[in-house]
Order: sequence, then structure tokens, then C-alpha cells
Amino acid sequence: MRIKVINGNTFVPMTENIGEVARSVAASGTEVVHATPKAGPISIESFYDEYLAIPYILESIIEDEANFDAFVIACWGDPGIEAAREITRKPVVGIAEASMYVANMLGAKFGVVTVLDRAHNLIEHTVNKVGLMPRCASIQCTSLSVIETEELRDHACLVLEGAGRKAIAEGAEVLALGCAGMSGLDIMLEQRLGVPVVDSVAAAIKMAEALVALGKTTSKIKTFARPEPKEIRGYPAHMQSSTFPE
Repeated sequence: MRIKVINGNTFVPMTENIGEVARSVAASGTEVVHATPKAGPISIESFYDEYLAIPYILESIIEDEANFDAFVIACWGDPGIEAAREITRKPVVGIAEASMYVANMLGAKFGVVTVLDRAHNLIEHTVNKVGLMPRCASIQCTSLSVIETEELRDHACLVLEGAGRKAIAEGAEVLALGCAGMSGLDIMLEQRLGVPVVDSVAAAIKMAEALVALGKTTSKIKTFARPEPKEIRGYPAHMQSSTFPE
């Protein structure tokens, strides 16, 4: 099978790390292709960033819809995931949703360790959207920017260790890493904290593989049906809703 994993932002070093982690956990018969959107913010740390990123995340799916068996959106807010599920029957997995589903199966309560304090509401919104807030014991924001999670790995790990200890003190039995830039830090944090730590990118790849192996596709009966065909002014022909598969 073929899976395309799309970085939500345009920071290429993060895309490369996402691809490396994704391929390290993929099954031997799975081809993983990583991609950076053509345009958009270099990091996503606000609703403004997220909304500007979404059209280009969707475009990355539209352009390759016929060439892959599943798509992964590698940004912890799962930006545009509902729209992505409207434009393809292929499974679309968000790393936030996948990491919380996995964490939910490993302990009675989970926590999320993430980036800047301003992102707290965005993270809380994502947990609520998935419907797992009753199982979320703690959301711990830090001083880390998204870029720093990628460029300052040792420092990021130290900061996340401190945040993880706070989450555990608040009742978390499992931790989800709340940024794609944190991928690859899970094992070191597990060793330091003594609880399962879920790499969100890795979780999403394994979930995408499972959905494809099960032969399941996105339901088109109602919510994720193809958008009604209409003119979308200012957007190229390949992004017009009339061109999407039924």
C-alpha cells in the first residue's frame, strides 16, 4: 500500500523528520511518501496559521488522490481533516486523533504535552472534537515553539519531560506528543517518565495501514459526501468541487 503523509506546515526539516519516523514504523509492504504543502505558514501555532494552511493541505491530497491508498495529516490540530474526508474516499488520518485513540487504549486517562501556551485552546478544541475530553487528564503547554521542537531536540526533550511530569501528577497514565515536530522523542521520554508516550506520527501511520488492510473507505452517505459542485472563485480548476470523485 501507499500512504502520503503531509506536514501541515512548510518547514522542510520537519517534513523530513516526519517522513523518517513514518517510514521507520511502516510495515515492509508499505510505501510512505512525505510531502510539504506548496504554500502556508512555516509553523502552525494559532488558528490563523491553521486556517491559512488548510487549502494547501487539501491541495496536496487532491493532486495525488488517485495515487495513494491513504493520507495522513501531520499536524496535531488535524487541520482540514473534515474537508479532506469530503474530497476522497481514501482513509484520511490525523495525527492528533490517532494519538488519542492509541493513548485511550493504554491507560484510563491520558495527557497531551505540546507547544506554546497560546495553543491550549486549540489543543482543547481538538480533544473535544474527537470526543475524548472525559479521558483527558491534562493538557500541558510549554515554552517550546513548533520550530524549536525540531531544531533543539535535547532542549525540547528536557522541557517535555517537565511537562510530562506535571501531566502525570494531574492523573495522566499515558502521554500523547502534541506536535509533529516531537516525533522521535517518545522512547527517550518513556524511559525518563515511566509511562507510555505516543508518537503521534507513528500512531497515524499504523492506523492508516490498519484501515487500508481492513478494506475500509470513508463513508459518503452524509457528512463526508462530496461537496456540492459550484464555482469556487479564485481557485484553480483542480480544486473545484465538481472535479472530486463521487
